[in-house]
Amino acid sequence: MNWTRVLQVVSTALLLAENAQGFIGICPTQSMANTNASPSLRESLALFMGRAAAVRASTKAKTDAKKAKTNAVYGKKIIMAVKQGGSDDPNANRLLGDLIKQAKANSVPVDNIQRAIKKATEGNVGDFKEKTFEAYGLGGASMIISVLTDNDNRATADVKSTVNKRNGKIAEQGSVAFMYDRKAIVEFGEGELDEEALLEAAIDVGCEDYEVEECDGEA
Repeated sequence: MNWTRVLQVVSTALLLAENAQGFIGICPTQSMANTNASPSLRESLALFMGRAAAVRASTKAKTDAKKAKTNAVYGKKIIMAVKQGGSDDPNANRLLGDLIKQAKANSVPVDNIQRAIKKATEGNVGDFKEKTFEAYGLGGASMIISVLTDNDNRATADVKSTVNKRNGKIAEQGSVAFMYDRKAIVEFGEGELDEEALLEAAIDVGCEDYEVEECDGEA
């Protein structure tokens, strides 16, 4: 076996894995492990397998962090929905029921959902509310930053610090928002849909545009 060629392949695989932040595995066969490989080759293979483990750990850490962020966001939204709706019953509180469906669709554990609902009923829990910031990023790109917080001062300090660290700048209220319009998409489940009644209701609440699309067999 040409060990020089094997080393070249291993080196190339390491470079690709690092650039793509992915995982490329090369598993030496049992016969290869039993050969009289040179110490340098065995050391290179050991280093490669160590690198593969590091890539797996890094990928898992990023995935776990993303899940934790999603769980935290929905936890705050659920608390806010319970307080605004005045009920911890998803059947009586429409907003809470919709949020629970969204949370489950985003793989938020049921225990987390129940814990957030229980926490919202406790008297010592702060009332989360939405707070909006306007900012400019690199190249003058405009941004609308929306956060959920139970402490306005802390949220303001955290957002300003984050924007400044990334060479951005907090803008005056209204200097960015006028360039954006808040829009919404309304989805309906299975069943008959009265388009005329829906259009009338949309016009009554100030709808500017209206379009009905079929999605996956559902209206």
